[in-house]
Amino acid sequence: MELLTGIFTAFGLSASAGLNAYIPLLLVGLLARYTDLIHLNSPWDTLSNPWIVLMLCILVIIEMLVDKVPAVNHLNDLIQTLIRPAAGAIAFAASANVVTSVSPVLALACGLLVAGTVHVAKAGAVRPMVTATTGGAGNIPVSIAEDVVSTILSFLAIAVPFVVGTLLIVLAAFIIYWLYRRSNRETT
Repeated sequence: MELLTGIFTAFGLSASAGLNAYIPLLLVGLLARYTDLIHLNSPWDTLSNPWIVLMLCILVIIEMLVDKVPAVNHLNDLIQTLIRPAAGAIAFAASANVVTSVSPVLALACGLLVAGTVHVAKAGAVRPMVTATTGGAGNIPVSIAEDVVSTILSFLAIAVPFVVGTLLIVLAAFIIYWLYRRSNRETT
């Protein structure tokens, strides 16, 4: 049972990192430091160090502010193309204690892929579409929504991982079904 909850937590946190790199890391650090909801093994327990928590707070504020400035938000997404997948890898490895003890490389790779996929979908499809259809006016509300979703998803991934796991499985099944239907329409 611990294996499954750890995996669901890890997938939820890494998906959240694809939206905002620092929110899940900050939440993991805070909850590991001040509650019993999450336990971090070495070296991931560094996330709960007060100096790291302070730095993550500053980085969350910077990313939230920069992401709301028109034109600068696209540059931020470009820079975050490297940072968000790395943050997802760290969040996955830190929270999936069982997987990390078996294969740290597998844990890091899973987090990297999940966060990278979410980031590419956000920065490569959603944001350009919002910018094009609203002339950039929709970017601020979408950015706020991304921050809210990242925070809620991160907390739920830790507090009730089965809910997040179920949501991620349903979402993956929907995407696979949609891709299958789309490929069938193109061949006929």
